[in-house]
Amino acid sequence: LSPQEHGLDFQRLLDASAYKERYRQDMIRWGEEKRGADPGFFCRMAVEGAAQPVVSDARRLSDVQWFRDIYGDAVQTVRVVATEETRKRRNWVFVAGVDDAESECGLDQGVAFDWVITNDGDRRSLDEQLETLLRSLRNRL
Repeated sequence: LSPQEHGLDFQRLLDASAYKERYRQDMIRWGEEKRGADPGFFCRMAVEGAAQPVVSDARRLSDVQWFRDIYGDAVQTVRVVATEETRKRRNWVFVAGVDDAESECGLDQGVAFDWVITNDGDRRSLDEQLETLLRSLRNRL
C-alpha cells in the first residue's frame, strides 16, 4: 500500500537495490504510523482472501501475537538465520537506523520459534531442514 500511495515502483522495492534503500526509511515510518493506529492492520491484509494463509514475513512480536490469537495452535513460527559473514557475502551492508529498527529486528528476542532454519549456503543442509519442516507441516494437516 505504501508504494501505491506514494507512486513508487513496487517491483523495484522487492530487490536489494539503491532504489529500495532510498525509500526504505520512509516506508518503515509509514508502516509504524499504520501499526500505531491499528496493530493488526498488516496482519489482516496478509491473510485477506486466503483459504489457508501462509505469512512469510512477520516483523514484530505484535504480529506473531495477532496470528496466535486468531489461528491458535495452527500457527507455526519459522526463523531463517544466516551468519553475518554469509549475509555480507550476499551483499548485505548494515545501515544504522534501518537494520537495527524494530521492522528488521523486532523478533530477535521474545519469540520461541517452532523452527529455526540455517541458510548459510550449504544447499544440502538447507534442503534437509526444509524437508523436515515440510514433513512436519504435512503431518499436522
